[in-house]
Amino acid sequence: MGILRTFWNSPIGPKTTHFWGPVVNWSIPIAAMTDTKKPPELISGNMTKVMCVYSALFMRFAYMVQPRNYHLLVCHAANETVQLYQLSRWMKAQGHLQEEKKDAET
Repeated sequence: MGILRTFWNSPIGPKTTHFWGPVVNWSIPIAAMTDTKKPPELISGNMTKVMCVYSALFMRFAYMVQPRNYHLLVCHAANETVQLYQLSRWMKAQGHLQEEKKDAET
């Protein structure tokens, strides 16, 4: 019971935004993970690039804020990983589409 009380009253416990922000923010990497099953032609390259920059910046923020928010750091690291994977899928698809255009022109 003492451990739960300590967690409940801690600066990163469920009474604070340091806890609920990352909990809600997990919806972003989860949505990106479900999008990995969709065709790469549906990926927005610009939005994926923005999400990569966003996650990189907020990983630094989560580490620098006091108290350090490791939950948010892990959330953004997961998002960065998935977004980079999505970006690689998009880039491969764009290269493939350009090859098809060249073949069609000749």
